[in-house]
Amino acid sequence: MSSENLEIVQRGFEGFNSGGVEGIIPFIHSDFEAITPPSLASEPGIYRGHDGIRRWFDSFYEVMDDIRWDASKFHEVGDRVVVEFTLRARGKTTGLDLGQDAVMVWELRDGKAVRVDLYPTLDEAMSAALGGPG
Repeated sequence: MSSENLEIVQRGFEGFNSGGVEGIIPFIHSDFEAITPPSLASEPGIYRGHDGIRRWFDSFYEVMDDIRWDASKFHEVGDRVVVEFTLRARGKTTGLDLGQDAVMVWELRDGKAVRVDLYPTLDEAMSAALGGPG
């Protein structure tokens, strides 16, 4: 099951990078929940469902262009997928290229993401992936 989950997450990254938030929606379960901690987000909070993920990215699109997730490594941890990545974007007003490293833990059900948690380090993400939900 986890290899299938790994492929789904990889395709989700490709979908996001080619089509933005609408490119990832097909990989998101209607029961989806994402938690963004204050240490990694200007808009920390909990985002639920398709509308929640759109709202999450609206905050990005207000100030950034050319938003991408550049994954450096995908790890299978049981049925979860841990992704080391860099969020890349260009500031709308400054034109500066920005990058922020982080790690996502994806939990899937029925072939779609039901939960994504963000962590600043691989150690924290792996500990969470091994220990249970967020």
